[in-house]
Amino acid sequence: MRSKRISLTLGVAMSLCLANTAGAAPREESPVLENGVIGYVMTERVWAVYETKDGKEECPQGFNDGNREEFKKIFPEDGQQRTVVETQLKREGEQWHPETATYKMPYKEVQGKISYGLNLDGKEDANDFVSPEGEPGVDNQLYRANGCIAGYRAGGSFAHFENLFMKSSEDSRVLIEIAGVDDLNNDDDVTITTYRGLDNLLTDATGDAFVPGGTQRIDMRWGKRYISKAKGKIVDGTLISNPMDTLLIPWGRGVSYQYQVFRGARFKLKLTPQTAEGLLAGYADVDSYTLRKNEGWSTHHQSYGQFSSITQHQAMDRLADGYPDPKTGWNTAISSAMRVKFTQVFIQRPDQELVSKR
Repeated sequence: MRSKRISLTLGVAMSLCLANTAGAAPREESPVLENGVIGYVMTERVWAVYETKDGKEECPQGFNDGNREEFKKIFPEDGQQRTVVETQLKREGEQWHPETATYKMPYKEVQGKISYGLNLDGKEDANDFVSPEGEPGVDNQLYRANGCIAGYRAGGSFAHFENLFMKSSEDSRVLIEIAGVDDLNNDDDVTITTYRGLDNLLTDATGDAFVPGGTQRIDMRWGKRYISKAKGKIVDGTLISNPMDTLLIPWGRGVSYQYQVFRGARFKLKLTPQTAEGLLAGYADVDSYTLRKNEGWSTHHQSYGQFSSITQHQAMDRLADGYPDPKTGWNTAISSAMRVKFTQVFIQRPDQELVSKR
């Protein structure tokens, strides 16, 4: 008799529970959203280059020459005697100081109308592209300069090696933290902060796929320069940030250490509890871009990507469209976009914040 009463009581309790929940949608709690905060670590980045199958639409004249091809044109085998100083060392010096180069090689810019990127200046003009989704006003002059360089395209050496070293070098760790999040699908007021992390990326057993749920400590001692902040919103699961005045992205490669400077940088990322994927767009500082490229890629290695930082710098100078120098009026930055992927992490602050004065 007692067992029957117990069974009846349990049955009634379960019925009441089901009745209470049947008419209302359960509240979705994300285990990665702690106190309205979620963190991500960058696991992939590539300069956004829109490509057709054969490249003829965007590069009808073909691709640009690299260092080896340019060297043969500047110093042809015409019987003239030239010294190493007049040729190889002169070329190397101009690579590090491209404004001193006295020659102008033919340069092939992108001719297509489609590009990845965002409308950075809030305008639509003749220099703008249309996104693959059909959105007008896309500002990405760096794509116009780089899109016909083989090394930047699919299968090129730059994206492969830069991502390889980003994954293996702790000093290249890029973190973003989104705070004030009530809902990962829609929230009209969140705060985005960038940091440099200190830890390895968490991967599966293959070492190729990234696993969410890892921990990243913030570099609060030497990483102060990488801390940037902006307000933003989440619309239908997409994070849209306001511009950051200055954003530095650590960009180590092998034994060399560099960073890229962006002005007016903003994120547009599709968010899930495990990943964030989309665009980082802004105005890339031209001089820091060239310096970073030369520090990370010697003349020899640039040639594998059929790339010449001298002529690229000349093209970037010509196409630069933002942040004019107050004295000369010459634009110092060029509109750009990167396609980026992030994986969710728990961001850990040190017990004592040791922040340098730099």
